[in-house]
Amino acid sequence: MATVDFGLMLRPSDARFTFDELITFNQMCIQALSEGFSTLWMEDHLQWGATESLECLSTLAYLAGMYPRFTIGTLVLAQSYRNPALVAKMAANLHALTGGRIILGLGAGWKEDEYRAYGYPFPPVKTRLEQLEEAAQIMKSMWQTQPATLHGQHYHIQNAYCSPQPTPNIPLLIGGGGEQRTLAIVARYADWWNFNSCPPEDYARKATILKQHCERIGRDFSEITLSYLGTVSVASDPAQVARNPQKHFVAGTADEVIREIEQFHAIGVTHFMFRFLDIPTLEYFVSHVVPHFQ
Repeated sequence: MATVDFGLMLRPSDARFTFDELITFNQMCIQALSEGFSTLWMEDHLQWGATESLECLSTLAYLAGMYPRFTIGTLVLAQSYRNPALVAKMAANLHALTGGRIILGLGAGWKEDEYRAYGYPFPPVKTRLEQLEEAAQIMKSMWQTQPATLHGQHYHIQNAYCSPQPTPNIPLLIGGGGEQRTLAIVARYADWWNFNSCPPEDYARKATILKQHCERIGRDFSEITLSYLGTVSVASDPAQVARNPQKHFVAGTADEVIREIEQFHAIGVTHFMFRFLDIPTLEYFVSHVVPHFQ
């Protein structure tokens, strides 16, 4: 089975911090990472009320230049916020400039207050999933075909050139766990799949359904890299471990966290993107958990 490696999910916003403090916090987190971490990730949100927040793509472009040892990824872009052909071009451009260090994560979009605030239509989930599928088609087509043409119900391109075309190909990650439509889109178009904040048994059930979708269309399930996004709370003293009744944390002592990561790995997860509540927790994870997987 493939080895495990880790990614850091950066904070796009935090009510505890001023903007400068947020930047410093993220920089300190990156500086604390060991060789077991290979990726940096950013969420795609435009606002959290009045709290200062970082925009995803421009921040990742900055991080790609600042930290050249890391691959950078979006987890995940809301397909509604940017024309998919433009995103394909931007990603290919950044891929070329960074020597192939981009993973493009894409999702249907969900945060209605952002849509309303920024003037985007907020269609029903069925429509947003149709748009997600067409966006994936456009991006893959533009990265692989010169010129690319697609006339969908929601998005259209005509003789579109994306030069230079990405070499190697940009991995397309699709996030979500909708069992009928989202996982079917993953099976057809994604190079990576991400599901988040659930215990291993829930992830295993979703992975089984994804495999069934792959079998229906004749795709090899093993072609898809399985990844997991979660929040870690780890400490030597169980009383210092944070848990959330509404959201699954990978939480416990170092041995307990290692055991849970191994359970995900047994399902087939090879890349873990983790959020950390504070820098001491991250440092403890780096020193007491990561070495087990190296």
